[in-house]
Amino acid sequence: MTTQTVRGRRRASGPASEYPVAEAVLTVRPRDAHRDARRRRSLFSQITDFAAASGVGQKAGIALAATGLVLTVTVPSTGPMMATAETGTAGAAAVAPQPEVSAAAGAKIDFNRTSVATKGDPDGKLKQLLSAQSASTITRAASAGSLGAPLEHLVSASPFGFRVSPITGGAGEFHRGQDYAAECGTNVLAAASGTVTFSGWHPYGGGNRIVVDHGNGLETTYNHLSSSSVQVGQKVSRGDVIALSGTTGASTGCHLHFEVMVNGEVVDPTGWL
Repeated sequence: MTTQTVRGRRRASGPASEYPVAEAVLTVRPRDAHRDARRRRSLFSQITDFAAASGVGQKAGIALAATGLVLTVTVPSTGPMMATAETGTAGAAAVAPQPEVSAAAGAKIDFNRTSVATKGDPDGKLKQLLSAQSASTITRAASAGSLGAPLEHLVSASPFGFRVSPITGGAGEFHRGQDYAAECGTNVLAAASGTVTFSGWHPYGGGNRIVVDHGNGLETTYNHLSSSSVQVGQKVSRGDVIALSGTTGASTGCHLHFEVMVNGEVVDPTGWL
């Protein structure tokens, strides 16, 4: 029950009626653990953070987020990553599987010189040079690499040209070849395919000497040998063992004196090796 006051307002004169209380209905729903974090972070912040973490740079991420452009980042370990302004999510692009490289536990890897093969044909190159022109007209640039090493390991001991004689001590001696240090008994190899034209004692200081004719005016000689394993007229191939190094003749110690002759005249061997 209510009464009306002088000012026209109504005043309750009795106890207020009880209002019905609504029953609370609680329903348990699964919650997303990251939902609150996403709500607190705007899409703008998500894109700029992703750009900074991916190495693009925070400034670049802000510019891309402001313009709504697509941000693409390449991550080496997982492949291309892409984030879009619409979803703010990143996904890894498919990467082709890499083949596995494996070897048996007992596999043996051999790095010896004889086990290394090449598609090059140095003998073919030499034959082509000599068939097209005389050895005397071949330039140094064209001849380089056409002869093989006469020893497995080349260690220069005395170069081609004028020098102080190691025997007399006199200056101005002309050294006709290239000396390579080698212990006595080291394998001496044929520098290229050819025919043995001399195998014996050299009366002018070469000691035990071998001469191989490679055709068209080109010859190689091997000197101060302790022994020879070839005979005159024998065909040899590049890399064949033809002798053992020594110190015979006019020599002060074990080494190989190697010469290259063009039409009977000695030239610098390094221009052919």
